[in-house]
Amino acid sequence: MTVLIVVIALALLFDIINGFHDAANSIATIVSTKVLTPLQAVIWAAFFNFIAYLVFGLHVANTVGKGIVHTEIVTLPVLIAGLFAAIMWNLLTWWSGIPSSSSHTLLGGFVGAAIAHAGFHSVFYSEVLKIIAFIILAPLIGMIVSIIISVILLNICRRFSNRKVDNTFRKLQLISAAAYSLGHGANDAQKVMGIIYVALIAASKISAHQSIPMWVVLSCQSAMAIGTLMGGWRIVKTMGTKITHLRPFEGFSAESAGALTLFGTSLLGIPVSTTHTITGAIIGAGATKRLSAVRWGVTVNIIWAWILTIPITALLASAMSFLINIFLK
Repeated sequence: MTVLIVVIALALLFDIINGFHDAANSIATIVSTKVLTPLQAVIWAAFFNFIAYLVFGLHVANTVGKGIVHTEIVTLPVLIAGLFAAIMWNLLTWWSGIPSSSSHTLLGGFVGAAIAHAGFHSVFYSEVLKIIAFIILAPLIGMIVSIIISVILLNICRRFSNRKVDNTFRKLQLISAAAYSLGHGANDAQKVMGIIYVALIAASKISAHQSIPMWVVLSCQSAMAIGTLMGGWRIVKTMGTKITHLRPFEGFSAESAGALTLFGTSLLGIPVSTTHTITGAIIGAGATKRLSAVRWGVTVNIIWAWILTIPITALLASAMSFLINIFLK
């Protein structure tokens, strides 16, 4: 029972870290365009993060809980190793101001620990490959949708003054930021729900045929909301100002594109990176002005962090699993 409590505590801690690590995803555009103050923005984002499960159900949580690693091989020490690795990498990238993916951090940790414990046959590779594919697809879709929205809106607004366009999209950004936060909560918070669900099965508290308990859902949504309220100002600066300079018009386009991408993937139960999605959308919005408006040097550094996240956390989790097994023996 004590080990189960440790796993649940680590999972909720990861969710809180995920919240302030990925708060930038939800609020970077609305803060950088000065539509809301940082405090107002995190409160706005936290609320919509929390209520997301009411809108989208638990498709992503079920994928993580049942579709990535064979549940029969999962033990509580495996989950501890995976969570420790994920937390370590999340904190390191947050401190460095690098918007890496919390989703892929958790995936890498979970898969790495499972393979170290039970071998390569313990993983559903079709699902893992689908998630890896969305390392490329999520930002690409976000970018394309953002460009389409931007081009349509540019044509609609071309007869209006810059001041009127700016004032209009400042108001509309409240809606687009709320929509993006809904998508963020529907995807990111649910990954930890899946981890706690597997932990309960491993501890024989529930069977694999039962649904995710409501207390798990509410705990994870609350932890994500608390983390969002804590903010992630280092990454907000990277996302909101270093990739490209955003006006309310571009902020609205990026958030709307990110939200639509996350709505689709959440309904399909695909655990994607909200970080990758909004980064692609921001690049798309900036590129509609001109390609040189995007700071490609910063973008390349971010992409390297994306590529390295899964293998590094998988190796960290494997090492943690080895150390835990030595300790238990």
